Amino acid sequence: MPSADSPSIVLKPSLRHERAALKAGANIIAGVDEAGRGPLAGPVVVAAVILDHKRVPKGLNDSKKLTALAREELFAEIVAKATVSVVAAPPTIIASLNIRGATLWAMTRAVLNLSLAPDHVLVDGRDVPPGLPMVGQAIIDGDALSVTIAAASIVAKVTRDRMCQIMHRDTPNFGFDGHKGYSTPEHIRALNEHGPCRHHRMDFAPCAAAAERRLAS
Repeated sequence: MPSADSPSIVLKPSLRHERAALKAGANIIAGVDEAGRGPLAGPVVVAAVILDHKRVPKGLNDSKKLTALAREELFAEIVAKATVSVVAAPPTIIASLNIRGATLWAMTRAVLNLSLAPDHVLVDGRDVPPGLPMVGQAIIDGDALSVTIAAASIVAKVTRDRMCQIMHRDTPNFGFDGHKGYSTPEHIRALNEHGPCRHHRMDFAPCAAAAERRLAS
């Protein structure tokens, strides 16, 4: 019988973690996830979602495993059926707090900004954001295990992708509508040719190096 670590095991989000929290005494459960920790440009976006367990959208999954069309359709359904909060940490916050700190900063604020106050928060990853006045539970690969975190991952991803479209219209030379700020060869070429723009994360080494090259030339 394959182990839980076997590559043949396909993880699918469920309500298992939510039911465990309810059994332990929780009443309102939020899921939290981010999009955009790795790119060289743009904000890191965090979503917090409280699902109605009687109206859970079908097909929820880790946003990375879904097509863009599926994400958009699920985004609309989540926003219509759930309680949602979104917070974006721009490059200035990322430079001030570092990417991990900025992500946790946005997670805390996304939870506190929910119109319905949860008493238990499921967070994708290893860290529980500081300052939460309720129980926080970090779950590695949470977006593949919890439907609530999966919903948050979809909201965060779709929101950030839409922000990248706006970034592209502002600075079309960089192609943000395609690579979404990640360090693709196309993006690196544009960065080296044009130098960083106001959307780049200047505390990230490739952006700082490109800026230095522009000054030297």
